[in-house]
Amino acid sequence: MSGGLVIAGLGPGDDALVTPEVSAALERATDVIGYIPYVARVADRPGLVKHASDNRVEIDRAQLALSLAAEGARVVVVSSGDPGVFAMASAVFEAVEAGPVAWRALDIRVLPGITAMLAAAARVGAPLGHDFCAINLSDNLKPWAVIDRRLRLALEADFAIALYNPRSAARPEGFARTLELLREACKPERVMIFARAVSTPEEDLRVVALGEAAPGMADMRTVVLIGSSATRIIARDGTPLVYTPRSVPV
Repeated sequence: MSGGLVIAGLGPGDDALVTPEVSAALERATDVIGYIPYVARVADRPGLVKHASDNRVEIDRAQLALSLAAEGARVVVVSSGDPGVFAMASAVFEAVEAGPVAWRALDIRVLPGITAMLAAAARVGAPLGHDFCAINLSDNLKPWAVIDRRLRLALEADFAIALYNPRSAARPEGFARTLELLREACKPERVMIFARAVSTPEEDLRVVALGEAAPGMADMRTVVLIGSSATRIIARDGTPLVYTPRSVPV
């Protein structure tokens, strides 16, 4: 088989944050597959076929990518951020496991990208400077009870937390429930960062205390960072600096 499949992360939005490795893979590709706005970020050129699809057909996308690669195409499946963080890499491997045995012989590579949580953290300092976790608040693929339990355990362990997919038009209640849970477990001054569309012209950063947070501050283009109890704010003109110390008092 002369074809191959690359699963690539396009980073948070700015083309300057796409890695050279990913750019080179896109230059060699015959086919690019992904969610509509992510495929739109790839420049048109002769010889490149772009396959854009809706956001809830990940397995269909993965199967198409594997089929084309098996036929000899050089396929790149694109995700925003990193493809292994709540993105297409898992869907592709799920399709490989369930699909024809021949797919297991394909040349499949995952190329990392800069995740939204890391881009957001860098904008304000180092809020993820100590132990942290990432939780996807979408209940499309898992029940809310699982999300609730993971949030409670993360707060009990005093992790800093990155929340992906916090609030959509179809499920506005999830983030409101999350804020209620946070207010039960944390003090009102717990640091929260709302980072929307980081590295794009629409970027919006807000550093607030939990007591000031509201559901409407987040949407699907927002990653929400929650500090641990040790996270600190350094006041200054403009956006403050936020960091979590690397040491924990004994």
